[in-house]
Amino acid sequence: MAKLDFKLNGKPVTLDIDPSLRLLDVLRNQFQLTGPKEGCGEGECGACSVLLDGHTVNSCCLPIANIHGREIVTIEGYAKTERFKVLEEAMAHEGGSQCGICTPGMMIAAESLLNKNPQPTDADIRIGLSGNLCRCTGYNMIIKAVQRAAKKGAGSW
Repeated sequence: MAKLDFKLNGKPVTLDIDPSLRLLDVLRNQFQLTGPKEGCGEGECGACSVLLDGHTVNSCCLPIANIHGREIVTIEGYAKTERFKVLEEAMAHEGGSQCGICTPGMMIAAESLLNKNPQPTDADIRIGLSGNLCRCTGYNMIIKAVQRAAKKGAGSW
């Protein structure tokens, strides 16, 4: 067991926990944060994506020990922001969310991208979302949604 301190969705957390547990399992089982999904369990699909110190990571591959002293934001935390609302509206308008399995991870990846690059090109968006798989949309609607959010949120990213 190890004592870990970190921020989760803006709140300080202290856990005494097995340091080898996956971040995904801790988020889902200890905190009931079910936005990050178990997709592939290998870090290939992005369904489990969260922000770690502002960067997209696959929580299914990250031992909880690696988050000591860091900040985690899940889709639940991100959903409380104005920036989320801009992206959510764009996803709805462009039909970028269908079955919903990939949506939380896509939203997290889009936030990370737009935070680093508020006016991305199509190529930038494709690269920024490349770690997230979607079986429903064919990606074009998601890319259009990120473009729309970038235009609408200009200056706020």
